[in-house]
Amino acid sequence: MDSERIDEALELLWLLNEEKYLGFERFRLSSDDPDFDELFKALRGQGLVNADGDTISLTDKGHSLAKGLVRRHRLAERLFTDIFELRDDQVESDACKMEHILSEELTDSVCTFLGHPPTCQHGKPIPKGECCKKYRMEITPVVVRLSDFEVGAKGRIVFIIPSEAARLSRLISIGIAAGSVIRLIQKVPSYVLQIDETTLAIDPDIAKDILVKKVA
Repeated sequence: MDSERIDEALELLWLLNEEKYLGFERFRLSSDDPDFDELFKALRGQGLVNADGDTISLTDKGHSLAKGLVRRHRLAERLFTDIFELRDDQVESDACKMEHILSEELTDSVCTFLGHPPTCQHGKPIPKGECCKKYRMEITPVVVRLSDFEVGAKGRIVFIIPSEAARLSRLISIGIAAGSVIRLIQKVPSYVLQIDETTLAIDPDIAKDILVKKVA
């Protein structure tokens, strides 16, 4: 049995449970697996589901695996939406791929990077991981756009996502590059940065392309 078929089934069962529609017949009708009977047999054989008539539920093992899949998928959605600003069709496709390959350690790193978001961009809850237990849900993200950075604060540029290819070269030529340490002097009418002994002004639309991490 293809592991991705099992993963998709577990994720579907989690989603149906969230929507209060979990039942064997609803599961069967909602699944697009090419051989549902084979799939269901595999789920039971691997100890991932319990079923009795139209009642179906995830076992502890199945629940743990489904929780991880949904957590990885929704965190990937937030990463692609909030940081990379991908189109909706790209977000869903790439998030589906990421949910199968991210390790637990990398998933926690992504979660911490995003500031432990409680929901995906659709408002659905993101299951908490071990990293979330150490922080309040409202914790400030580790990395933010320069446009959201605090005036007077000092930060290190983590990376730049230019909307135009030529823009990256222009920014690098004036000293704005990944690794540069900056201090945000002002935001209005333009963003004024201090890099070493140099003071630079950039437009607000460029500030959105620059992601920084606060440093002491």
